[in-house]
Amino acid sequence: MSGQAFGVHNGGQGQDLPGAAAQTSQKEGKQMKSILKELVGWIIYILIIVGLAYLIITFVGQRTQVSGSSMETTLSDGDQLIVDKISYRFRDPKRFDIVVFPYQYEENTYYIKRIIGLPGETVQIIDGYVYINGTQLDEHYGNAVMKDAGMAAEPVTLGDDEYFVLGDNRNNSQDSRAENVGVIHRDDLLGRAWIRIWPLSEFGVIRHE
Repeated sequence: MSGQAFGVHNGGQGQDLPGAAAQTSQKEGKQMKSILKELVGWIIYILIIVGLAYLIITFVGQRTQVSGSSMETTLSDGDQLIVDKISYRFRDPKRFDIVVFPYQYEENTYYIKRIIGLPGETVQIIDGYVYINGTQLDEHYGNAVMKDAGMAAEPVTLGDDEYFVLGDNRNNSQDSRAENVGVIHRDDLLGRAWIRIWPLSEFGVIRHE
C-alpha cells in the first residue's frame, strides 16, 4: 500500500514540472514580444525624426555659418544661422531682407547679403551713397560712405526677377557692385536669414529692418 502511495505521489510531481516550464516559456515569450514592440516603437520614432529633419532641411530651413565680415555689424564671422527657405514660395523678397544665395564660381559656397534694389528699379551709387530711381535711399544699415561703387557707378536697371544686394560692411564686401557677383535672380535665392542659433548670447530671430 505504501509503495502505491509513493507511486501516486511521484507521478504528481512528474506532472507539475512540464506545467511550470510552460509557464516560464510563456512569460519569456511575453517579455520578448514586449522588448520587440518597444524596439519597433523606437525605430519608428527615429525614422519620423529623421524624416522631419530631412523635410525641414530640404523645404523649410537650412543651417549655415557666416564667414567673413561683410555683414558686420548685423552679422559676425562665425555666426550660425537657420535660413528660411519657404517664405519666398508665398511672397516676394522685400527691400532690406537679408538673403543667402550661391556663389556662381565656387561650388558649395554661399553669400549672405542685404537686398537693396528690387525688380524694375534703377540703382546707382553716387558719391558713396545708394540712389534708387534717382532718389537717395533712406536706410538704417550700411551707412558707411562707399569708396568703390563698382559697376553701380553707372545706373543699373534691374530686370523683372533681379535684385541688387549689398553687404552691410560696405567697404569690405563682395556684392552686386562686383562683376563676379552682379545682380541676383530670384531663382538663385536660397532663402532669408531667419534665426541666429550661435553664439547663444545672440540667439534669436534676425531683424531685417
